[in-house]
Amino acid sequence: MISTHGYVAASPPLGAPDTGGQVVFVLELSRKLAQLGHKVDIWTRRFEGQPEIEAVDENVNIVRVPCGGSEFISKEHLYKSIPEWVENAHRLLLRHGCSYYFINSHYWDAGLAGMSLASVLNIPHVHTPHSLGSWKQRQMVDAAPEEKEKLEKQFNFSTRRKNEQCIFETSDLVIATTPPQSDLIVKDYSILRTKIRMIPPGYDDNRFFPVSEPTRQTIRHDLGYSGLVVTSIGRLARNKGFDLLVRAFALVASRLPEARLRLAVGMQSSDPGDANLLKELEGLVAEHGLQERVVISASLPDEQMADYYRAADVFVLSSRYEPFGMTAVEALACGTPTVVTTRGGLYRALDFGVHAIYTDTEDIEEFGIAILQALKYQRLRTRLHQQGSQRVRALFTWSGIAQQLVRAVEDRMALDVSEDELPAEKGGLTPQFVGEI
Repeated sequence: MISTHGYVAASPPLGAPDTGGQVVFVLELSRKLAQLGHKVDIWTRRFEGQPEIEAVDENVNIVRVPCGGSEFISKEHLYKSIPEWVENAHRLLLRHGCSYYFINSHYWDAGLAGMSLASVLNIPHVHTPHSLGSWKQRQMVDAAPEEKEKLEKQFNFSTRRKNEQCIFETSDLVIATTPPQSDLIVKDYSILRTKIRMIPPGYDDNRFFPVSEPTRQTIRHDLGYSGLVVTSIGRLARNKGFDLLVRAFALVASRLPEARLRLAVGMQSSDPGDANLLKELEGLVAEHGLQERVVISASLPDEQMADYYRAADVFVLSSRYEPFGMTAVEALACGTPTVVTTRGGLYRALDFGVHAIYTDTEDIEEFGIAILQALKYQRLRTRLHQQGSQRVRALFTWSGIAQQLVRAVEDRMALDVSEDELPAEKGGLTPQFVGEI
């Protein structure tokens, strides 16, 4: 695995800059591959005095390679230092005698690294983009056309799209995480559909599951919850749409006096140029007179996440754009009635009013009414509680996702390489994996 940006660690500081769903994705997928009998190394960037090697478990290690100095570098600008990272990584590979059956890179910065290393090592390169520059650019420019030049400078869309094109064209396999993303890779980048496999992210079903109502009420009591509680969680970034959620909640609050909103979003923005986002949110709360009804808190420790979901009456994924929406999947898995943005891919896997409610979060009135419906009607919440958790358990457990990835890589490798041509012993994924081709 190559995932170069953010704080990749065995116990990552979720909510830190560029450290969220993708880091969880890589760690959980690696753990499940290990449980299937494989050995996985997660290659990332070394900075801020982090150790070079960190064990995740017996068959999963994190390997950190320096580049670009010792300070944090945001994912929008890390690509400038990737050639240095590749050179240092190759030296480390040679020094330790590492070899692998394939590379799976994550996001376009790591895609550049994976493309180079796979070429040098002459092994297959599987790329998982997580999000697409073309799609993110359209969503952001459509929302604020007057800021087109500012957004280009902030997010380097042109550079990103050119590099994504090269990564997709040279990869042996591209893993899309939603059906719309698969369609956009074909449409925006002219990549053959036969080169793309759709495999969604997963969730840990050993941590995220429904509990009985008495247990849920105990959790609510311990957290100090009362009335009808709406929650959301995520990085403090503009694309997460927390400002839209505050505006929509103002409509809810005018009709349901007992409704409360709790946001666990961290205290510092993870996006360049959004340093004042927390102040903006607090200003919106004050503007709508919601100071006594909205609580904005720091990001939660990982061990508290499941209970945070369970305690809520409604969980909201409010993003302006969201390739998937891991927090919504985890909330659904915990049996929490969930409102999901249509500006992303997850809602396509859910039936409206059965598994979840979905809405255009840019339409504030529609957004507010969607939350209001979920709060007002107990029978609806009961159905969402039951059906939502069953739906995600059927589609999104990490064990199933790991098995899908193994099969996809086997199928792709079988097209190009016969079993007799493969080496008998290598590190990384074990020989048993290759023997199944």
